[in-house]
Amino acid sequence: MNELDAAGIFDSALRASYSECKRLNSLHGKTYYLATLLLPKGKRPFVHALYGFARYADEIVDDLASTLTPEEKAEALNTWSSGVLNDLAIGKSHDAVGAALVDTVKRFDIPHQHFVDFLHSMEMDLTVSTYASYKDLSEYVYGSAAVIGLQMVPILGPLSEEAYPPAEKLGIAFQLANFIRDVAEDLDRGRIYLPLEELAADGVDQEMLNARRLTPEIVRALKFQIARVRELQREAAPGIDLLHPTSRPCIRAASELYCGIVDEVEAIGYDIFNKRAQTSKARRIRVAGRAYRHALSARRALD
Repeated sequence: MNELDAAGIFDSALRASYSECKRLNSLHGKTYYLATLLLPKGKRPFVHALYGFARYADEIVDDLASTLTPEEKAEALNTWSSGVLNDLAIGKSHDAVGAALVDTVKRFDIPHQHFVDFLHSMEMDLTVSTYASYKDLSEYVYGSAAVIGLQMVPILGPLSEEAYPPAEKLGIAFQLANFIRDVAEDLDRGRIYLPLEELAADGVDQEMLNARRLTPEIVRALKFQIARVRELQREAAPGIDLLHPTSRPCIRAASELYCGIVDEVEAIGYDIFNKRAQTSKARRIRVAGRAYRHALSARRALD
């Protein structure tokens, strides 16, 4: 049985929308897609739908509209966002990715506010280039990452309401790990996501970052940011056991691979300007293999 059949998705238009979301996931979210394959087939399309929505919005901001002015990008994002939010309100969509999103939201009763908050963060990317404090950054990270975790929980199968706060923390950890890895790429886009006040405490300013030369001060600042990622991951870990048993291997693997980005930053000597920290193929295979065995065991135990 294929994923769409297993999920009970038989309408042809909906199947096309879910298939487009899966395509976006497989094309752009290699690690995310790998983790999704650890879920039972009947859950995967709904995760693809959430990814497709987030990815398409991100493409408007950073990729598809790369030749547009900031004003044109804002207009494109606002037009698409308004359409999707309206579709969520009426419970129906003809958008290529919106149709799958609306169907997923209805099936799992996911709060619409999560998508409002996500789109607010996407709008911030068009106007905000730096964040003075971690508190300032938290507004952006809540919408761009924490709500992703909150959206996922209903699909993963929470055993109690206590599953939600850890999911929020894990989403934040994933995002902060990406910020550490992508400092150089974000500089290319005119953005710095590491809080300026925290950087200054370690002797780092914007001019030093823009010079793109690794210094003891930058290494010290990165170590501080890495410690935060690991603490959030540690705090989120007990929440995985509050999910349905068949979902746990997927999230444990995602946690190790996404938060593991900071391990790779350490492995390259923190030289984020000249090297891109990447999880090795061997590690991905090892983590995925172990998680797959656990996933099979969890499914057999419920048969």
